[in-house]
Amino acid sequence: MSEEEQEKFPPICPDFVIELRSRTDQLKPLQEKMQEYLDSGLRLGWLINPQDKKAEIYRPNQAIEIVNFPIDLSGEEVLPGFTLKLPL
Repeated sequence: MSEEEQEKFPPICPDFVIELRSRTDQLKPLQEKMQEYLDSGLRLGWLINPQDKKAEIYRPNQAIEIVNFPIDLSGEEVLPGFTLKLPL
């Protein structure tokens, strides 16, 4: 990879990503990071935001879905049978 490519996301992408917002994280940069994953080929992504008790679900070619806690997030067809329970 060129030096310029090394400063960006590599041209590979996982099918699934979980991003957990910490208390010190600003939300906007995390949302931008999730969008960059989507643009790189992500099939399913969850941005979990405990401070606001919300999760953002990212899927290709779809609007971002925002859900409130408590919720059971599904791995859908990317991770069949996988569920993550987010409590209140």
